[in-house]
Amino acid sequence: MKNLFLVSFCVLCTFFSKAQTISTFESLTLSKDTFWDGISQPLGANFSNGNALFPNFFDTSYGGFWTGGWAYSNMTDTITPDYNNIYSARPGKGYNGSINFAIGQQNSLIKLTGAAQGKMVEGFYITNSTYASYSLKDGDFICKKFGGTTGKDKDFFMVKIRKYYGGILSKDSVLFYLADYRSDDSTKDYIVKDWRWVDLTRLGNVDSLTFELISSDNGQFGMNTPAFFCLDNFTTRNSGLSVSKVQQANSISLSPNPVHELLTIHNNNLISTYYTVQITDQLGRTITTIKANSESLQLNVANWANGIYIITIYCNNLVSTQRFIKE
Repeated sequence: MKNLFLVSFCVLCTFFSKAQTISTFESLTLSKDTFWDGISQPLGANFSNGNALFPNFFDTSYGGFWTGGWAYSNMTDTITPDYNNIYSARPGKGYNGSINFAIGQQNSLIKLTGAAQGKMVEGFYITNSTYASYSLKDGDFICKKFGGTTGKDKDFFMVKIRKYYGGILSKDSVLFYLADYRSDDSTKDYIVKDWRWVDLTRLGNVDSLTFELISSDNGQFGMNTPAFFCLDNFTTRNSGLSVSKVQQANSISLSPNPVHELLTIHNNNLISTYYTVQITDQLGRTITTIKANSESLQLNVANWANGIYIITIYCNNLVSTQRFIKE
């Protein structure tokens, strides 16, 4: 039975790995500690990596500056806390020690291409830019120090991700907090300084994605928080879900929700001998991965920390992502 479990798990992993394409940005040529911001192709350019297109706009006004879309970089400065350092990631490197990564700003757009066009997106890794991280931590001449002078201000900085599909912008979205000071318990306040996974499977089939940055710190001219974030390992699944498969995937339910102790997962359309359940917390950390082959699976979450968890279920070519609350 143990061998059957391992074989089945490996077969499932092989299926998903073959169906994925990852934009690592490592094939984009850069000299050490430099960046590409579109200056060589001003007034509208783009770069491609994996099965994704990243639009860029470099404005030639006032001596020229990057004003929209995406740039890419291998800058390693984790110290300089000002506008001259917008192309560095707070961890000082790409995800998992890689060299290159992408930098996005307000209302950036990613277009899917090739085999990924109109298909699902697995997700990506995200972190703060060095500039934004220090502005949130210490404040500057525009941005307030998060938490305020007392440390009790309910501040936040987040990215809201929505999809276009068939020319329609969805109302559904995925939110990720790059900084969160909303808890009454100040020990839970945080500013993201490492790479965190953002799961986008719940958005279903995608043509393109939009990235809106939202902050609690706003002024007369809009958001005061530096509108930059870093992205790496953008992962597309080069297969999509038909309408019927989306309906089947959504038939998976959880109860009770919120849950105190025992969470039951109901797979109402069991169409595979085995399915995989992955649970992550709201920071993208994997809590557990389970293989199951019954219509219902029960988990004891009594000792888990209170909060929001994301459960992703892989069943043949179906994917369902839902949230539950542990109280």
